[in-house]
Amino acid sequence: MELAITILLFSIGVVLVVKGGDVFVDAASWIAEISGIPKLIIGATIVSVATTMPEMLVSVMAAMQGKVDMSIGNAVGSVTANIGLIMALALIYMPGIIRRGDYLAKSVLMLIAALIVAACGFQGAVSPKASLFLLIIFAVFLCENVAGVKKTRSGQQTENEKREQPERKTILLNIVKFVGGAAAIVVGARLLVDNGSILARLAGVSERIIGVTLVAVGTSLPELITTISAIAKKQSSLSVGNILGANIIDLTLILPLSSLISGQALPIAPISARIDLPACLLVGLIAVVPAMIRSRFSRRQGFVLLAVYGGYVILTCMAV
Repeated sequence: MELAITILLFSIGVVLVVKGGDVFVDAASWIAEISGIPKLIIGATIVSVATTMPEMLVSVMAAMQGKVDMSIGNAVGSVTANIGLIMALALIYMPGIIRRGDYLAKSVLMLIAALIVAACGFQGAVSPKASLFLLIIFAVFLCENVAGVKKTRSGQQTENEKREQPERKTILLNIVKFVGGAAAIVVGARLLVDNGSILARLAGVSERIIGVTLVAVGTSLPELITTISAIAKKQSSLSVGNILGANIIDLTLILPLSSLISGQALPIAPISARIDLPACLLVGLIAVVPAMIRSRFSRRQGFVLLAVYGGYVILTCMAV
């Protein structure tokens, strides 16, 4: 009976994340088009905040329960999964030329945040000073997006005046779709993680492997579903913007919040300092540095990221 209920809840989770992702991307794309705000900015702000809710909830709840090691592991592990798995899929299926200026600031902020966290590994904890620096990066990220919105609107003022205003019914419908889609993704992700973990344990899979795979990827499921939906709808900027924004939020907001809630520096386990933090920085470098130099995301980058992420998962499972 328990097995049947677990399978049922797992299946409901699949339906929620798939359908929620489809509706969510549709609504986000409509918001970008009707407001004149670039899809990259929409993806890096509104969409990212919504899709990072699972990581935020898991880390904050862990910090409240005194499980500070889980807080940092979840945040950093999710960034590695976002880039090494999810962004890799986006690059494989949607490579292309980009405008360097659109991505440069967000890429640099993400790498600086990853470098700070990796440096904290040598100290054995994310200190209050490091948390302050991370919060400053988050503030810069917000300011950069606000500046981008203002620049876009000033440049499109004439065009916006000519654009037909949508009906109130259409606006309300898309707001409901956006909020409902985000909620479905978050709830579905939670169902998948919880019940997938139960199924894995029943199958005899170790807790460590469950943590590396289901928990890390599970809390990143909203980004994964958003990316898959964006691939299907050919919304590359929305997908990459979502991943970059989600990673910056994971590193610069979730970790400081967890530190504040726990009331202490977040300790970093030696194995995380040796494997998890360098892996997070490495996949970040592979994902954005070549793109900033060549002004394009290539399919080759996607395959390299998948290979590195696969190696990271294997190494983590083998590490004692």
